[in-house]
Amino acid sequence: MSKGVFITGTDTGVGKTWFTLALIEALKEQGRKTNGMKPIASGGNYVNGKLMNDDARLIMQCSSELVDYELINPYVFEPSVSPNFAARRAGVFVEIDQIVASYNHLASACDNIIVEGVGGWRVPMSDEISTADIVRELGIPVILVVGLRLGCINHATLTAEAIRADGINLCGWVCNQLDKEYLYKEETLEFLNEELACPNIADLDNMVGLDSVEMAKNIDPSFILGYGAR
Repeated sequence: MSKGVFITGTDTGVGKTWFTLALIEALKEQGRKTNGMKPIASGGNYVNGKLMNDDARLIMQCSSELVDYELINPYVFEPSVSPNFAARRAGVFVEIDQIVASYNHLASACDNIIVEGVGGWRVPMSDEISTADIVRELGIPVILVVGLRLGCINHATLTAEAIRADGINLCGWVCNQLDKEYLYKEETLEFLNEELACPNIADLDNMVGLDSVEMAKNIDPSFILGYGAR
């Protein structure tokens, strides 16, 4: 049985993709065959005539198994906008069954699967589907990536409340220090550890643009081994 986890963030650009890559690498270092997935992505570019998302391509390249891009990223849209707007403009109906089928295919060939979301928790995936709908169907817990900067306490606590209000298990959180000049890091970590009431899985410097293999050295992936998924 594969173990899966869903990565969400307090906002877009807080380091979800880089943490996803680092967690995949950390699990691979433990001898765990690990695949990644980004079910829905906006902001695509054409590569050899095929529309692809850069983050999804990185996840595909980092995964243990060589699989078709469409399994990693079943739905990709060209404009960098909220997925519900992009799907509506493209005339595409996003189907959870397709996402679950791709997830199950990837999960069947690995020990662990790391699924990255889009933007923050309340970003709608389509006019009919929310992030919570997808996570419920996959039956996996959530890790919250918090971008450490002014305003992060509000964003983090509200996101955690929303995840739990949706009946989803928030199994951990990650601190990614986006603002190097942020003066109250220790106080913020202490406050969020208490308020979020879940393990602080990693405390990282700004991850964007760093090597995922190096980042993986700062992550203990053992927490994920206790969470089952389909």
